[in-house]
Amino acid sequence: MLYFVPTPIGNLEDISLRAIKILRECEIAICEDTRVCKSLVNLLNERFDANINISNFIPLHTHNEDEFFANLNDEFWSKNIAYMSDAGMPGISDPGVSLVRYAQKNDIKYEILSGANAALLSIVASGLCDKEFVFLGFLPNTGRDRALAIQNALNLAYPAVIYESPKRILSLVQSVANLEPEREIFAIKEATKKFETKFKDRAKNLAQILEKANLNGEWAVVISKSANIATQNITKDEIISLDIAPKAKAKLLSKITGKDVKKIYDELIKA
Repeated sequence: MLYFVPTPIGNLEDISLRAIKILRECEIAICEDTRVCKSLVNLLNERFDANINISNFIPLHTHNEDEFFANLNDEFWSKNIAYMSDAGMPGISDPGVSLVRYAQKNDIKYEILSGANAALLSIVASGLCDKEFVFLGFLPNTGRDRALAIQNALNLAYPAVIYESPKRILSLVQSVANLEPEREIFAIKEATKKFETKFKDRAKNLAQILEKANLNGEWAVVISKSANIATQNITKDEIISLDIAPKAKAKLLSKITGKDVKKIYDELIKA
């Protein structure tokens, strides 16, 4: 059986009893980073006397996916196998999704365990979401793609969750402040760890606060939904049916979907 095992995003005590039980039964661990995986297992054994005895740690990341899947055979799947990402829920911003698809395609039995997730933690802590939100993960690092991604996040009809590094968190908030200074933003760094810190303010104020703050650590950011959109009043199909220029349709569709205007325009022209 293939098990997808969530790992703590900071506090080691967030590991579940079921996760420890499953890890005890596994002979192989497929890891986003074998060093992180081995370190986690050692810490669990030391701290909780977990008695986890995984003998084989195999890397699976974006640079070796093709080679990894090419070398698999039926005997490999006869054992209990755990997949663990570096932190949090497998398959969210990590290579686990390709393993899920492989299992589905090849009729391999698998189970997903519930557990820690930074996106859900941040959206609940933000107080900005009643029901629906959009998870954007990590945005492009630089250039026009990043600028478009930030603009798209601001166009959404729902709060947007973004993962960010300490190197880019200030520039992200400054970019939002330049575009929409009054937009409300929640940011949390080092979630569940000793120095967890939460920030919530208008973009223009938060940019000034972060300029003086210690930015070290991993960040999750929640940008409040656009106040200019009432999605309940108009649908995608209704916009497409409007007797207006494709460019105008593309702009409207971008507002309610958050997708790139140019890509939508190209799709409309092809259709």
